[in-house]
Order: sequence, then C-alpha cells, then structure tokens
Amino acid sequence: MSANLTLAVVAGLVIACGVYLITERSLSRILIGVVLASNGVNVLFLVASGTAGGPPIIGLTAAEAMSDPLPQAMVLTAIVITLSVAAFVMTMAYRSFQINGDDEVADDIEDSRIAALARADQASESFEDLEFSDTGEDVVSE
Repeated sequence: MSANLTLAVVAGLVIACGVYLITERSLSRILIGVVLASNGVNVLFLVASGTAGGPPIIGLTAAEAMSDPLPQAMVLTAIVITLSVAAFVMTMAYRSFQINGDDEVADDIEDSRIAALARADQASESFEDLEFSDTGEDVVSE
C-alpha cells in the first residue's frame, strides 16, 4: 500500500486548522490548536511511513512484509510531548482564569513601550552607553 493522498490532504488540513487556532488570543483555543496540529503531524508521520505490514517481530512476519517501527515510535514520542505541552497550556489558562477572570492573553505593556521607542528611534531610560574598559571604544558601533 503506497502513501494515501487523501490522508496526506486531511493531515495538511488538520495542521492548518491547528496553526490557525494557535494564532488566537484565547488560551483554550491555543490548546485545541496545539492538539490538532500534533494529531495532524502524527497522521502525516504514519502516511509518510509508506507501506503497512505485519508486526515487526522476527519469526512471526517475513522481513519484506514487516512494517517499519520507527514512525510508530516517533508518533508515540510526539503523543507524550503533546500531552506535556497541553498540560502546560492548560495550567497557564487555569492560572490566567484565576487572576483575570478569562483565559485571553493580555498585551505586554513593556513590550509595546519598547516597540514604540524603536519606531521613534529613541533609547529607553535604562540604556547605558558603554565603553570597553581597556580600549575606551564604544561597545556598540554605529
């Protein structure tokens, strides 16, 4: 059995939906996006592995009829990683709900201020014009 084009397209669509949800501001949508993208990648691993065959046990299946165990091991590893990332995002969403009453990611005020300074091409108050102690030259050359 060769790689199935339908499964590859479905995996691509699931990954695209997951990436779209990851770009949202709500942590619950980000969580769903991470899980969707991970499941799409898992399906893609199995589609890309090519031929399906018998169990990879010597003596039970002929060598040419065995399936490759590497993609299955990669999928199991990806499932464990997805579980840990999902638990982390769920913890962040719960903590955000406890503090703010919703799970929406807030704007970072300091990041916005620094971006405005960069657009205005100004230095912040914490900028130190440093020189090398041994040569007296500027650390940052213009």
